[in-house]
Amino acid sequence: MSDVIPVDLRSDTVTKPSVAMRQAMAEAEVGDDVFGDDPTVNRLQDRVAKLMGKEAAIYMPSGSMANQTAIRAQTQPGDEIIAHEDSHIYHYEAGAPAALSGCLLRLLPGKGGQYDAAAVDEVIRPKDSHFAQSRLVVIENTHNRGGGTCWSLEAIEQVKNVVDKHGLSMHLDGARMMNACVAKGHKPADYAQYFDTVSMCFSKGLGAPVGSAVAGSVEMIGRVHRFRKMFGGGMRQAGVIAAAAIYALDHNVERLAEDHKNAKRLAKALSEMNHVRVDVDMVETNIVYFDIDEKFGTAKQVCDRLQAEGVWMIGVSAQRVRAVTHMDVSDAAIDKAIVVLARLFSAAV
Repeated sequence: MSDVIPVDLRSDTVTKPSVAMRQAMAEAEVGDDVFGDDPTVNRLQDRVAKLMGKEAAIYMPSGSMANQTAIRAQTQPGDEIIAHEDSHIYHYEAGAPAALSGCLLRLLPGKGGQYDAAAVDEVIRPKDSHFAQSRLVVIENTHNRGGGTCWSLEAIEQVKNVVDKHGLSMHLDGARMMNACVAKGHKPADYAQYFDTVSMCFSKGLGAPVGSAVAGSVEMIGRVHRFRKMFGGGMRQAGVIAAAAIYALDHNVERLAEDHKNAKRLAKALSEMNHVRVDVDMVETNIVYFDIDEKFGTAKQVCDRLQAEGVWMIGVSAQRVRAVTHMDVSDAAIDKAIVVLARLFSAAV
């Protein structure tokens, strides 16, 4: 087996904790979080609540559980959730809105994973016993399948006005919200102010090994807490991993700008290669999608060739490839990836 370290661009979830983060984990003061007496978890939850401008927050094992407990806390079986057709809760959470909350999804189109307020207003169900009841609107920011795109505060506010008019709730899937904050110069609370619940992830670009959180009102987080237990997410001496999340918030937020710069550089290089189509202007944060000409091969074939040369990416459809930059991918690693890609796509069809 080769001892060459690959350029792993499959996801920002592949980051490994640094020596300093591991030290923080080793020194974490712990208790039993199910009893509410893990001091490090409590410190993290207080930190997240203040960051989001909310009354309370709760630590979660995963982003999917964060989203799904928030959904369950704000809906009843038979309700309808409005979300983008490319949303994470629809594609990558194992049908959980239906299985765990008994809810339908009403999916809206829109470039870059975004829809407008008028589209939301149009699909909200009448108050009639024949219909599922519209109950919750979900926005994902940044938007994964949209290419790491960022919602503007103005667009979110417009959706919020429609939601308030109809008496619905709003949830923010903010798994990569800190990327949006760094890219657009906003504070987390600037985004969170429009939502009843907000989730965020520590194990992506922030570099922690595990964990997410949900923030909201005291009453709402009380409901979310119950469903965390119901879904099997109660943790004991979780301060060991919560310490990594605290370290990430202290040290790894502003450096996300480096990942964004590397993603833009990668996208620009790809745009100059044969057999590839990429929209450089859509690359706002750390995610790059590019399409392969059918005559050149499939996304899987391209990813297999790249992996053989030490560059790892993911084929997300027949012709589309995703690359995600992160803290474990240096400038030099991006240089290597560009060289390998250029060599691959210089081949004749």
